Amino acid sequence: MSKEHLDPHTQELLAQYKALLPVFSRMTEALPEKLKEFFEEAGIIVASIEHRIKTEESLIGKLKLKGDKYRDIFDITDIVGLRVITFYIDDVGKVAAIAERLFDIDWENSIDKRKIHEIDSFGYLSLHYICRIPESSFYDPEHPEVNKIRFELQMRTVLQHAWANMNHDTGYKSGVEIPKVYLRNLSRLAGMLELVDDEFSRIRHELSDYRRKVQQLVASGNLDELQLDGDSFKSFMSIGPFDGLSRRIASINQAEIQPVDPSPFLPVFIDMGFKTIGDIDSLIKNYSEAAYQIACFQMGITDLDIVSSSVAPQNLCTAYILKNGGGRAGLKQMLDTLNGPSESNEFMADYLLEQTKDLPFMNK
Repeated sequence: MSKEHLDPHTQELLAQYKALLPVFSRMTEALPEKLKEFFEEAGIIVASIEHRIKTEESLIGKLKLKGDKYRDIFDITDIVGLRVITFYIDDVGKVAAIAERLFDIDWENSIDKRKIHEIDSFGYLSLHYICRIPESSFYDPEHPEVNKIRFELQMRTVLQHAWANMNHDTGYKSGVEIPKVYLRNLSRLAGMLELVDDEFSRIRHELSDYRRKVQQLVASGNLDELQLDGDSFKSFMSIGPFDGLSRRIASINQAEIQPVDPSPFLPVFIDMGFKTIGDIDSLIKNYSEAAYQIACFQMGITDLDIVSSSVAPQNLCTAYILKNGGGRAGLKQMLDTLNGPSESNEFMADYLLEQTKDLPFMNK
C-alpha cells in the first residue's frame, strides 16, 4: 500500500510525526545524558545506553495494524525508544529505581517481563517502562513537546540482550515453527544463560561481602587472618602502613615525599613468600630500622630534596631479602618485578649489595 492510499487518519498521524522529528531527536540527545548523570551519581556502571527513533516505514506498519487506537501522535508510546544494558541482573532494578526518580512512569502501559516464567523466556525478561520527562528533570523552551511525548525505556542485562539478538537472527519466537530438537537446545541454552546471569550477581555480592570483611579486619588490626591478595592489600595500603618509615627517611635530607602507587609491590611480597597481610605488618615492624640504615647511606651521598614514597617498601624488601639469604638473585628478582626484566637490574642488584654489605643490620 503506497502512502497515497493510506487512510486520512493515518496520513494525519504521519504528518504529526514528521513535524515532531526535531523534538524526537532532541529527546534522544537529552535522555541518555540525563541517565548517565544519574548513573554516575549512584555509582552504577552500565554496558551501554542505546536509543532510536522509530522510522517512518516502521510507523506506517504499526499504523496499518492498529492505527485506529491512536487519537494523535502523543498516544503512540514507542516512537522514541531507549535501552539500558547492564552487566548484572540486580542492576536492572537499580536502573529502574533511577528511572522512577527521573521520569513519570505510565504504570498502566509498562510491563515487567521478568515475571514471566516460561522455560524459553530468558531473552524476553526485559523490564519495559513507558515514561514521560517531567519539566523538573528536563525542559527545553524551544521544544516544549518534549515533556508531553511518552517514550519506551527497556532495561536488560548484557546476556539477555545477546540472547534476544540471537533469537531475532535465528527466527526463534518469530511465530514460525522450528524443529523441536532446535527448540529444545535453545531452551536449554536459555536456562544456562539465566543461571550465568544469576551467578555473576551472586559472585559480585560475595566479593562485596568479602571486601567489607577485609576492611573490618584491617581496621581491627587482625592482620594475620587476612590472606594476601589484591583486595586485602588495597585495604591495608589505605591506612598508610609505610608512611611512618617514609617520613623518617625523608627527614634525613628534610626532603619532600612524592606519593606513588604501592600496588607494584604486591607481586614482590608474594614472590617473597608472604601469605597474609600480617606478614607485611611484621616486615614493617622487624625491618624498618634496616630499611632506614639503607636510606641513610643512599641519601647521605646525595642532596635529594624529593623522595618517592616507594623507597620505604623497596628498602624493606631489600633488607628482608639480604637478611634471609636471597642475595643478588633475590634483589634482581625484586627489581625485575618492579621495573620489568632488564640488564640494568643486574647492575642495580650488585650496587645494592655493595651499598649494604657494611651496614649494621648486615652484621647482626
